[in-house]
Amino acid sequence: MLNLPETLIAKKENNIGWIVFNNPARHNAASLEMWQALPLVLDEYVNDPEVRVIILRGTGEKAFMAGADISQFKEKRSSPEAVKFYNETGEAAGNALRGCPKPTIAMIRGYCIGGGTGTAANCDIRIAAEDARFGIPAARLGLGYRYGNIKRLAGIVGPAYTAEIFFTARQFTAQEALQMGLVNRVVPVADLEKFTVDYATAIGNNAPLTIASVKQALIEYCKTPEQPDLTLFQKLFEQCFLSEDYKEGQTAFMEKRKPVFKGR
Repeated sequence: MLNLPETLIAKKENNIGWIVFNNPARHNAASLEMWQALPLVLDEYVNDPEVRVIILRGTGEKAFMAGADISQFKEKRSSPEAVKFYNETGEAAGNALRGCPKPTIAMIRGYCIGGGTGTAANCDIRIAAEDARFGIPAARLGLGYRYGNIKRLAGIVGPAYTAEIFFTARQFTAQEALQMGLVNRVVPVADLEKFTVDYATAIGNNAPLTIASVKQALIEYCKTPEQPDLTLFQKLFEQCFLSEDYKEGQTAFMEKRKPVFKGR
């Protein structure tokens, strides 16, 4: 039995393994402990022959995941070393989700912001309620995003929409997300859970070896060789977290005011 933090719930129902982000007081914002636990739950489900499909969702009616729990930033990201550990932990969770050999579905209601959009993008299929809202407000907080996360999003919606998502830092409706290709389906709020469970059950009733082979082929497809300047990108990424703007972004968020960025 896994020893999980309160912010992450794992439960099995029939051939579905559920992963529930459980931080409703903060719109299911992701804590460091949540990122640490996610690969453990995925590994448990991967090794459970009864689990055919994995569904990720948020607790309650307001959010799938509203990004990272910024209340932890001063404690968990207080030094370059702490930032490095936090980022590596989050990246390991994302890698575990992207590389999961079993089908994954993000069931999205309400806010799906920042790391929520990233987590949903790391799933194979995204099913959203009509009230879902998407966005990556990194540019309002002075945050850096790793190359792999940007590449993954661009692989789904294309470079132009990826630029719009990051540059504007605004929230997008479920219908806009559907138009972009960010989500596969949009359904009425009242139908979301039943539709998603029925969808997952239909997948689970199909041939596991066929699905596994297609999933692996898609994982390999996303590894298409490229020659990006990752050293330069890493430098730019780290500059964000070492900048005055990053500190201003955190402070402004906690003080609920508009940040004043200076580009340094």
